[in-house]
Amino acid sequence: MGYLDVKQLKNPKDKALYIHHLVRDLEALDIMLKNDLIEKEPIRIGAEQEFCVTTNQFFPNNNNIDVLEAINDEHFTTEIGKYNLEINSDPLVLKGNCFSILQDQLNKLLKKAKEAAKKNDSKIVLTGILPTLRLKHISENYMTDMPRYHVLNNALKSTRRECFNVHIKGVDELNLIHDSVMLEACNTSFQTHLQIHPDEFVEKYNWAQAISGPVLSSCTNSPILFGRELWAETRIALFTQSIDTRANSFIYNEKQSRVSFGSDWESGTVTDIFRDHISRFRSLLTSDEHDDSLDKLERGEIPKLKALQLHNGTVYKWNRVCYGVGGGKPHLRIECRYIPSGPTLLDEIANMVFWVGLMLGQPEKYKNIRTKMDFKDIKSNFFKAARNGMETQFNWDGKLIPAKDLILNEFLPMAYNGLRSIEIDEGDINKYLSIIEKRARSNNGSQWMVENFRNLQKNKTNFEALQNIAAFMHKHQLEEATVDQWGIFDPDENLKIDISRIVKHNMNTKMLLVDQNDSLELVSNIMKWKKIHHLPVINKKKQLTGLLTWTDLIKLGNKDLHLRVKDVMTKDLITISQESPLNKAKALMEKHSINCLPVVRNKELLGILTSNDL
Repeated sequence: MGYLDVKQLKNPKDKALYIHHLVRDLEALDIMLKNDLIEKEPIRIGAEQEFCVTTNQFFPNNNNIDVLEAINDEHFTTEIGKYNLEINSDPLVLKGNCFSILQDQLNKLLKKAKEAAKKNDSKIVLTGILPTLRLKHISENYMTDMPRYHVLNNALKSTRRECFNVHIKGVDELNLIHDSVMLEACNTSFQTHLQIHPDEFVEKYNWAQAISGPVLSSCTNSPILFGRELWAETRIALFTQSIDTRANSFIYNEKQSRVSFGSDWESGTVTDIFRDHISRFRSLLTSDEHDDSLDKLERGEIPKLKALQLHNGTVYKWNRVCYGVGGGKPHLRIECRYIPSGPTLLDEIANMVFWVGLMLGQPEKYKNIRTKMDFKDIKSNFFKAARNGMETQFNWDGKLIPAKDLILNEFLPMAYNGLRSIEIDEGDINKYLSIIEKRARSNNGSQWMVENFRNLQKNKTNFEALQNIAAFMHKHQLEEATVDQWGIFDPDENLKIDISRIVKHNMNTKMLLVDQNDSLELVSNIMKWKKIHHLPVINKKKQLTGLLTWTDLIKLGNKDLHLRVKDVMTKDLITISQESPLNKAKALMEKHSINCLPVVRNKELLGILTSNDL
């Protein structure tokens, strides 16, 4: 989606022209491969650093364009959400201390972003999913005001022809129907690029698939979404469902989601991988910038394969095949897309070094991996890692091995050997891979976040706990102490949050609800059993229609309880929104001499706020 000038493919003429360019691009790529035109050396690396822009209270902000203009640096670009930005690093030759150089560059750029954000009353946070995200932040009001994002949104919606249905089950459960692709904005990644020798591409791509599960297990960092504990790396489930153009999984020409791990090992050439994508996924977008790749080749020029790259930008494999032109030379690379952003820059570089080391360190016994392991085991490993992180049991080489043992005993030695084989600086190797080792022996990002979330909930509301987690990550994200060293933190110790308390900070969302037609005798007993003084009452449409209080039951006295709740409940309710200042809620309670305020959005009940909550 690097193209600024894109439009939705609609009329037959545009479709025919685009497909013509797409087929010509494939033919051109085949010719370049056959004629040895694809660059083989030196091998380069690169990274895309996504990050969140927040308010001073660590809620998602909506000012990424303002921050981007203040940064004024071509390394930065927008993302689909108004609260996200991205850094594209400079390509670096894979040698010596290139990883330290990359860390230093990203550190300087992030500090530049931090200063620009500060000028716009904002902060930046490195995290896979910002803990303080709420449902309002995935509305189209928070979509970046650039045509390409709206075009993509409209194209995906028109292809699907119904809302996106997201269902993720972990410790908690999220079941959500949403009408745009803005759920994608919840995901923040650290995308790693590795240039691949064209003669080895398919073999290396299959190997990248094989190692994905264990690598992901070590770096999971996104266990919480909308206040719910879900997967260790919730981004995997969320992104898969948020860009799914299938109305159901039985549409014959698209049995895979556009965001997928794949369905089998790859074979043939890199062009065959692109052909498979084009066969499975229909083109959504086009551009007026296409040129004839075969004509360019005949003139001795290197084509950019713009039509192919545009199609490839709407197929989101977790290991993505990429073609590019740098310095006038074409190259191929694999983009590792499943590694999350954060929680520290040092953790991110360690993840990258681990992955690159494994890619280089593929031992002889795992060559031609497609003949030695079942792809379904590899795919299962990936999704088990996304769900369970370091608690995963992997099916590897015919054995069931815990993540910790596989990483420490086989994968880390493999990564060390791979990096030494191309003479990466020994200090860099030890610095970064030791972080992976310490993380395997202690905790990774998702383990740290869940442990602290549960600890904070003992004394704080969920909403405030998530604010504190975001604040802690912001404070330590550019320091040398990595997540394995963080442990349980005290939010009252050197953690400054500019908290203007709103109703959502204190309201209770874990509440019992009763139907207005429920038996009053049953409901009165529920209130006694659960020691509840206030019960919200809803109708069949799940709309708030009243409130049953202990006072209502006292007024009823010894009258017959063979009534319905709606016969007794208080119907003339005073309500408040979750965004209202807490002081306003307190003043309302005092003014009307009440002890409970239902918190609503339109007629939807979101929670209740009682005098005890204050």
